[in-house]
Amino acid sequence: MASAAAPAPPSQQSDLSSPVVTRRIAVLVVGAVLLLATGLVGAVVPVPYVAQVPGPTYNTLGSIGTTKIITVAGRTPNHVDGNLNLTTVGVTRGRLSLVQTIRGWFAKDVAVVPEDAVYPPDQTQQQTQKQNREQFLTSEQAAESAALGHLGYPAKVVVQGTTPGSPSAGKLAEGDAIESVGGRPTPDTATLTTALQSIPGGTAVPVTYTRLGQPGSTTVTTGTATDRSGSVLGILVSDAPSAPFDVNIQVADVGGPSAGLMLTLGILDLVGTTDLTDGKVVAGTGTIDEKGTVGPIGGIPLKMVAAKGIGAKTFLTPAANCAEAKKSPQPGLTLAKVATLDDALRALADVRAGRTPPTC
Repeated sequence: MASAAAPAPPSQQSDLSSPVVTRRIAVLVVGAVLLLATGLVGAVVPVPYVAQVPGPTYNTLGSIGTTKIITVAGRTPNHVDGNLNLTTVGVTRGRLSLVQTIRGWFAKDVAVVPEDAVYPPDQTQQQTQKQNREQFLTSEQAAESAALGHLGYPAKVVVQGTTPGSPSAGKLAEGDAIESVGGRPTPDTATLTTALQSIPGGTAVPVTYTRLGQPGSTTVTTGTATDRSGSVLGILVSDAPSAPFDVNIQVADVGGPSAGLMLTLGILDLVGTTDLTDGKVVAGTGTIDEKGTVGPIGGIPLKMVAAKGIGAKTFLTPAANCAEAKKSPQPGLTLAKVATLDDALRALADVRAGRTPPTC
């Protein structure tokens, strides 16, 4: 699985007192003994290291195969022809041999890191991959909230899904904004919870909602709450911006939260009022929260290699990663420093105008 934001690997430029260098020296010493004792056989003995390499990049405005990465229902998306590529890091599935480890330490496009820095010893690789995938799905929600909030859509109680055996199944759907329950307005999740606490389980209650900008209503026979008084609708909700259209994101086999910034920009390009790229190829990385704050990620030197490989001239770089990024420059790739969504939008405006954005 490619990782959009695996945990930040230990730096390859640590001082000699660092645990990474100490472990590296130990591996070299043991490796030398193995080579002397067993000849070439020692060279293929696995060591507790894995390699991280530049992973694939995905244009958030385009498709993976025949599947659009970002689709919009309820309105016609803008016509776009540029690139806003999220970048990933690939990880080897098995341990490296001694020779592969030593070669990797001296390669510019490979990061050799301790296996437990990528796959924690207290969980399986499958569990780690599942956790990373869940982080990516959370980043999708944050990206949509950041984009729609930037466009000024109001926050409402938005359905994120239904629970197993939900009484709302077939009546309420993901993306619905709950406007009232039992005649009581529900402007936020706290008010919704308070309203349901006063309704006994098994009660048929009217629920009004907005779906793709259109008002609707239904009647739900509530379930009985098990963790508090009152009843439940059997839905998962969050306070999030609600727009008269629905955004769906599909990126398989990518984990971690660092695609958030580029997904946010992709949504804004497709449903906003500005052509963000003007046909140019821009790549980047960074987590994002609902307020538009851009956070640091791991593997940035490898992601820069991937960006250079697709012909990007500008790389949107989280401000907290700038020091690390500057140590591994890619000729011709401008590192645009971004700490917020607004920073990223200003950087893209500079790129469109032929100016150099603020850099690391």
